[in-house]
Amino acid sequence: MRKLIVSEWITLDGVFDAEKMGEWFMPYDSESRQAYIQECHRTCDAILFGRKTYEMLAPYWSAMKNNEDGVADKLNSVPKYVVSSTLEKADWNNTIVIKENIAEEIGKLKQLPGNEIMLEGSGELVQLLMEADLVDEYRFMVHPIIIGSGKRLFKEGMYAAGLKLVKTQPLEGGVVVLYYQSSK
Repeated sequence: MRKLIVSEWITLDGVFDAEKMGEWFMPYDSESRQAYIQECHRTCDAILFGRKTYEMLAPYWSAMKNNEDGVADKLNSVPKYVVSSTLEKADWNNTIVIKENIAEEIGKLKQLPGNEIMLEGSGELVQLLMEADLVDEYRFMVHPIIIGSGKRLFKEGMYAAGLKLVKTQPLEGGVVVLYYQSSK
């Protein structure tokens, strides 16, 4: 069975707001962080998005022809699934829209042969999949900054899940990757 990996880039106070990445993400760029991101994409063979994350990433990556770090070719060739009740069609190569029975459909994807299904961003979708107990592993790339405002991955009232820390990976600039699995 394939693993569903939730991969999130966040601040110490849980902000994962793409509109504020210039404040919290960009200042901590490093070779080790870039290598970590590349490795995440190399190990997955499917990517899952919520509609907002898909609409943010698809125009950029689908037009990317420079593949210096190997990410563009991978993102453009791997099967992609976008969860949305409103998106009529997905123009990005190899993308399928999941409109209903989300947990059931993603459960079926996990049963297909293959390696990891990676989910990036997509906070609302993460919550739905947490509640359905479909997430196998969480990878939080935590940046050493408290931003104080912005979209947070974990909102008040979210499903609370007990997690087991299975690995830590320090990166340059004080960034650390925390790997968690469900403690069930």
